[in-house]
Amino acid sequence: MSTPTANWSYPTAIHFGAGRIKELADACRAAGIRRPLLVTDAGLAKLAITARAIGLVKEAGLPVALFSEVQPNPVDANVEAGIATFRAGGHDGIVAFGGGSGLDTGKVIAFMAGQSRPLWDFEDIGDWWTRADPDRIAPVVAVPTTAGTGSEVGRAGVITQEATHTKKVIFHPKMMPRVVICDPELTVGMPPFITAGTGMDALAHCLEAYCSPSYHPMAEGIAVEGMRLVFENLPKAVANGNDLGARAHMMSAGAMGAASFQKGLGAIHALSHPVGALYNTHHGMTNGVFMPYVLVFNRPAIEAKIVRLAGFLGLGGGFDGFLKAVLDLRKRTGVPHDLGGLGVDDSRAETIVEMSLVDPTAGGNPVPLTKEASRKLFAAALSGDIAAAA
Repeated sequence: MSTPTANWSYPTAIHFGAGRIKELADACRAAGIRRPLLVTDAGLAKLAITARAIGLVKEAGLPVALFSEVQPNPVDANVEAGIATFRAGGHDGIVAFGGGSGLDTGKVIAFMAGQSRPLWDFEDIGDWWTRADPDRIAPVVAVPTTAGTGSEVGRAGVITQEATHTKKVIFHPKMMPRVVICDPELTVGMPPFITAGTGMDALAHCLEAYCSPSYHPMAEGIAVEGMRLVFENLPKAVANGNDLGARAHMMSAGAMGAASFQKGLGAIHALSHPVGALYNTHHGMTNGVFMPYVLVFNRPAIEAKIVRLAGFLGLGGGFDGFLKAVLDLRKRTGVPHDLGGLGVDDSRAETIVEMSLVDPTAGGNPVPLTKEASRKLFAAALSGDIAAAA
C-alpha cells in the first residue's frame, strides 16, 4: 500500500472567550499594526459593537478609521474603494470585522493594497498566488461577529467579479490573519435568520470537508467535532440569541469548518456560489438548501463514512438517519426546503450549471460534478424532490 503524501497548514493565534474584544488594541500591536483601518459591512457599521471596537482602539492611542462600503456578497468595486481608503489614510494594517463579507473584503484589501497587478491575477488557480509580492501584504487582525464562515482562520477571500457575476477565490498564504479575536458576545445581536444561515455554512464546511476524498485526517477529525457542535448548539442559538454557551460553541464550529475545508469542498458550494452571485442569496442559507440534495447525490461514494459519522453523533439509522437529522435541523432553524424559498427560479438554470462546473470547489466533490449531474441537482433543489437528486 502506498504511503499518503500531502501538504497541511493550520490556523493562527486565536484569542477565544467572552469579553475578549477588549484585547483588540493589543492584538493590533502584536500584529505590527499602528494605524489600523477597520473594514466591515454597511449594516454592521451602524451597530454599537462596531462603535465600541473603534472606541477601544482609539482609547489605546492607535489612530483608526472605518471603511464600510461592503455589500453582503462583496464585489471588486468594494475592494478597490477599500484600497483607495487604505492608501489615502496611510494605514499599515486591517482590522477585518464582521461576517464573511467584512472579513473577506478586509483580508483582500490588506493583500491588494501593496500589489501592482490586478485583483484577478491572484485568483486561486494553480500557483497564481506566487505572482504577489509577499513583503507588501499588510497584516490583518480578524474579529468575527457571526459564527459560520470561518474566514477569520482562512487564507483566502471570496469576491464577486461584477463584469461576469462570478464568485472568485483570491488566495495567498499570508492572507491568514495574524491574530483572531473570537468573542461570542459579539454574536448575540445576530437575528435568527443570520444565525441559522451562518450555522448552516459551518455545517456545510465541515460536512463537505469530511466527505472530500483527499487525504487529511487532522482536518477530517476537526470536521467531525465541528458537526457535533452545530447539531447540538445551532437550534439553541436560533431559539435564544442570548444563550452565550451556544453562541460560543457555534463560533468554535465556524472556525473549525474553515480549518477543515482545506481538505476540500464540493457540490454544495459549487452550486451555492453561482446562485448567490446571480440572486444575491445568503451564502450559508443557500448551502443549507442544497445540502440534502447533494448528500443523496453523493451517497454511493460516502455512505460508509456517513454511517461512521452518524454513529459518532449518536444518530440511529446510518445514512438515512443522518439525512433525517439534516432535514430536521433545517426545519428547526428556518432553512427553506427548496430554492424557491430563497427567491430563486429556473430562468438562469443553465448559467448556474455552467458556473458550477468551473467553480474551484467542484473538484472536491466525491462524485464527479458533470453538467448532467449539476443540472439534476439544481432541478431537484428547485422542485424540493430530494429523491430526484439520486
